[in-house]
Amino acid sequence: MIKLLHVEDYKIDTSQFNPLLNDKVVERFEKQVCDFVGAKYACSMHSATMAIFFSLLEHEKQTIEIPSIIPPVVPNAVITSGHEVSFVDNTSWVGNSYVLKQFDDYKVIDSAQQLDENQFRDQASDDDLMIFSFYPTKPVGSIDGGMIVSNNKEKIDRLKTISRYGMSQSDNSWERKIIMPGWKMYMNSIQCYIAEKNLLRLEEKQKRFDEIRNYYNSCFKLENTSRHLYRINVEDNQAFLKDMKEKKIQCGIHYKALHLNEIYNKDKISLSNSEYQHKTTVSIPFHEKLTDREAQYIAKEMRPYVIAPHTR
Repeated sequence: MIKLLHVEDYKIDTSQFNPLLNDKVVERFEKQVCDFVGAKYACSMHSATMAIFFSLLEHEKQTIEIPSIIPPVVPNAVITSGHEVSFVDNTSWVGNSYVLKQFDDYKVIDSAQQLDENQFRDQASDDDLMIFSFYPTKPVGSIDGGMIVSNNKEKIDRLKTISRYGMSQSDNSWERKIIMPGWKMYMNSIQCYIAEKNLLRLEEKQKRFDEIRNYYNSCFKLENTSRHLYRINVEDNQAFLKDMKEKKIQCGIHYKALHLNEIYNKDKISLSNSEYQHKTTVSIPFHEKLTDREAQYIAKEMRPYVIAPHTR
């Protein structure tokens, strides 16, 4: 079976970390990501979902507009942080970043599916918050994990306090003081250790992703740009998954239209592009371990199924 995505395996000697699991590797990894994306400060967290939650938590109740084609963890984080969700018909963001919320003086950028060199410097302003994910299948994978970067030290320091028990920061736990009620949501040493290893591989990985993506684009006559997912559209994505499984090709669907789910939307709005993607979008094998021969086989088998990527 040709796999949809690839996850690296690691053996870890946990004795190298202190008992708090919040070792110097955390600070080191935060600095490495900041240097890579062109930001000054970072707060790592247990997951990107929690990063979204905390980035919205301290604002008064608002309506947050998000794409309908999106992982359910995003509206979940919006709702549980005290806000309401409104779905929009943006289907092109998948595999890249998008603006989750534009506040009066800064914006929150959800970049859980993109992590590129100088990305914060090129896409954000000093006070903005940019969120990255280290879920196993993301560009820099780990045992989950997330991070918020910014050039605003005050914002990052407060996020660190909120996500680390609500306590002041100090190397020794007995020197920390309780400042406010908080959560235990920091990214631990093991998560950072694995993510750090994968960050070192990112340049080589991205080079291979670009080669495969360019080959797919030429075969399918598409202009996809993501370094995380490669999606095509087919007449019936459920039937397509079954056909490809018989051909030993693993595929997936990223993502279903959440505005069609009454858990999130009881108004029964219509979003034509999202509904089109809901029925037709498919993610095909796209990872750095994919061989040229496998890519050629995939393109040959899938070319007859490909249809237009948009309704308009």
